[in-house]
Amino acid sequence: MKVIKGNIVSATGFGELTILENGFIVLDKAGKIAAVTEHLTEEQKRLPLMDYGERLILHSFVDMHLHAPQYPMLGMGMDLSLLDWLNTYTFQMEARFSDVEYAREVYQRLAADLIHWGTTRVVMFSSLHTQATWVLMEELEKAGLTGYVGKVNMDRNGGVNLQETTKESKRETLRWLDGCERFQRIKPIITPRFTPSCTDGLMDWLGRLAEERNLFVQSHMNENLEEIRLVKELVPDCDRYWQTYAKHRMWKDHTVMAHCVHIDKDEIAALKEANVVVAHCADSNINICSGIAPVRQLVKEGVWVTLGSDIAGGAQLSMAEVITMTIRSSKILAMQKQEDGNFLSVAEGYYLGTVSGHKYFGSGEGFCVGDMFHAIVVDDSDRISLGRKMTVQERFERMIYRMKKENIVAVYSEGKKVLG
Repeated sequence: MKVIKGNIVSATGFGELTILENGFIVLDKAGKIAAVTEHLTEEQKRLPLMDYGERLILHSFVDMHLHAPQYPMLGMGMDLSLLDWLNTYTFQMEARFSDVEYAREVYQRLAADLIHWGTTRVVMFSSLHTQATWVLMEELEKAGLTGYVGKVNMDRNGGVNLQETTKESKRETLRWLDGCERFQRIKPIITPRFTPSCTDGLMDWLGRLAEERNLFVQSHMNENLEEIRLVKELVPDCDRYWQTYAKHRMWKDHTVMAHCVHIDKDEIAALKEANVVVAHCADSNINICSGIAPVRQLVKEGVWVTLGSDIAGGAQLSMAEVITMTIRSSKILAMQKQEDGNFLSVAEGYYLGTVSGHKYFGSGEGFCVGDMFHAIVVDDSDRISLGRKMTVQERFERMIYRMKKENIVAVYSEGKKVLG
């Protein structure tokens, strides 16, 4: 057991901050939170103490949607719309991951970068390559991350170098799943890229496989108007995009749907009823000119909203920057008099980028007793003084907007220090 001391900033609800100055977090031997307290008992005082002084102890970040093989192409093709961007850059980049040595080089750097930016949990797309997907899972686990990784399935509209036959997709998915049994903290998730990439036959097989093996599902929905029109052409028997997943038994509890930008009340109701998780990706949606998802409306209606970097549509791996982009996007809607003119606050963005994602892994609100400890320690002493003593909340808000890698001096994942 051990004790960690510092200025604790906990997101105990959507928009609710609990600040414990010079507080203590007691961890048990398994890395779970045993207590969060202002004062230690005599017994706790005898435990090893890691005193971070005036530094901030924050929740670690959770990236609920990103494409690992797109990591080398961050910042490329940002003048293109979604489908043009996929065909011009993305599919060609992902085809490179048939080379396992190249995959190893990229994924080692990606895993290290995620930890250095304070992200400890992920829900992630690989490519369609089985060997490269295992390499990705290995490197994430070595670096100390936990989460879900999916071997992408796509048996149509992928081009010459990035497409499987339906038979190959089924065979390789089963081979991949068999090889995932050795992983302890990175688990498989069924991953049809999106409806335009998968035939009905493959989608139906994936839905049955997810049911049989009790696996979660991730994909994309309602990102771009051109994409939505394409889905309607390809699956004319479905009136709404979400029905293309529902008819194959993939619209269910804990399914992660990235984007959900263009969405109406009926689709919002379908999300809520099935407890489908929205991974909002503000940076990507603006970069590719897809639009802005009505996040406050989604939350108000009871939809489970989380955040994703969506690299490389999103150009930033830092989830602090994703949070601030989420807030800025919300402000655009507010200026346009949408969503009641009420933009997201820093506390609300922090909740979406941390605790809302941690809940996907079974955690509770805030730094909850019994949860595995996932946190970052932030040193903001390099910031320019205001000429007065700042409150912990002021320091926290400034760090959400101004956090650099260098400010993150320690990262804890599953109760273990993986950085610092």
